[in-house]
Amino acid sequence: MASAWGISRTMAKIHALLYFAGRPLSTDEVMECLGVSRGNANMNLRSLVDWNLVDKTHRSGSRKDYYRAETDVWQITARIIEERQHREVHPVRSRLQECADLLVEAGESIEDHPDTERALHQRFTNLIGLLNVLEGVSEALLPLVRNRDTEQIEQLLTVARRLGESESTASSVDSSDPS
Repeated sequence: MASAWGISRTMAKIHALLYFAGRPLSTDEVMECLGVSRGNANMNLRSLVDWNLVDKTHRSGSRKDYYRAETDVWQITARIIEERQHREVHPVRSRLQECADLLVEAGESIEDHPDTERALHQRFTNLIGLLNVLEGVSEALLPLVRNRDTEQIEQLLTVARRLGESESTASSVDSSDPS
């Protein structure tokens, strides 16, 4: 499931192993269980720590690092949403805005540019708008996910489904109108 969310297959396997292990595991144990190289294990464990999905721990009397996965699925989901926003949505939106800004110099209006540039600028603006909406949805949803507020989430889903149904009903009525 994690690989479908943009996490590498090996990273997902390591997280699943740590999640279900019920105890912290060393790098050697991860390597042995999954048949991955030390470099691959270390790189993916470091990424999981960076994503705050795994904590590095120590055992008294041992110099090895041990890793323990977050087991609260609500917190895991919140962290993945936050990381995806931070690593993907924010940078993409910023780059799109930079590209759109390159088309229009300070004090200029896009309306003074050729049609092709105006069309390109509009495409950038549309993408930026979509990312702003997606970011807004994530920001509104995150507190509910962190607080495990399933009742509020279900209410939001019900409202969204109703809006979607009313939109599709309105579209089918409009398309069947002969006038």
